[in-house]
Amino acid sequence: MHMTLDKRGSLQKALAFTIASMIVSISMLAGTTSAQDVIERPPLKPVSGPKANQVAFVIDDFGNNMEGTEEILALPVPLTVAVMPFLPSTKRDAELAHEKGHDVFVHLPMEPMKGKASWMGPGGITTKMSNEEIRKRVENAIDDVPHAIGMNNHMGSKATADERVMRIVLQVCKERGLIYLDSKTTARSVAQKIAKELGVPYLENGIFLDDVYTLSHITRQMERLCKRIDSKAGPVHIAIGHVGPPGKKTASVLSEYIPRIQKEASFVTISMLISNGMP
Repeated sequence: MHMTLDKRGSLQKALAFTIASMIVSISMLAGTTSAQDVIERPPLKPVSGPKANQVAFVIDDFGNNMEGTEEILALPVPLTVAVMPFLPSTKRDAELAHEKGHDVFVHLPMEPMKGKASWMGPGGITTKMSNEEIRKRVENAIDDVPHAIGMNNHMGSKATADERVMRIVLQVCKERGLIYLDSKTTARSVAQKIAKELGVPYLENGIFLDDVYTLSHITRQMERLCKRIDSKAGPVHIAIGHVGPPGKKTASVLSEYIPRIQKEASFVTISMLISNGMP
């Protein structure tokens, strides 16, 4: 008895479906990938590991609606943002930096060897203050800067050389779990010695990028930093720049040099250096 064309077509479709089902079942049993997985994809590029050199840019003087704030925070690398307490944009700048994933540090005003006390800004620490007043001011400064995980000194060439003052400052840092970065405004600083005694995580600045507010000087300082990286002088390089008078110039030079530095070093924050076991 001959089948009609319709019946024959139906049997052929059923047989094809059965064979396809068997192939899928065998593939699953054999542990082969699904049809979606066998689509051709370009080969994955190898992921490069962390570079031997690490560079941390610390930018000081946030907190007072300073020039260059927007440009610095727009840079495409991790930064350590040092915010002065008790100023009009202290909280806003700290919040913005935190949202962008940067470290936030308290930029603590401290007495310099020369200059007026008013230059320090509000809440400054002087060597004539009592232990109680110093402690109170340090605690208040930390409380005023949201998301602070560390501290560095604003000015402070006199205060950071005073053992009594620095012992109080660093004791509060220890109690609050903060890192201390010595800006190194004086070679006589006792911060490293006392931080080591108290067990406070400590690092120090290696170069000021914009202590003179000209593009030519900032560029020369960046060249010095690059030479240090190229010479393998050490695996860690910390550089301090500023918002304010040099802010936009500093942001411009950093933006220009970032691609060059990235070929030889990884950009990190101060807390990343501490987490990586530095110093």
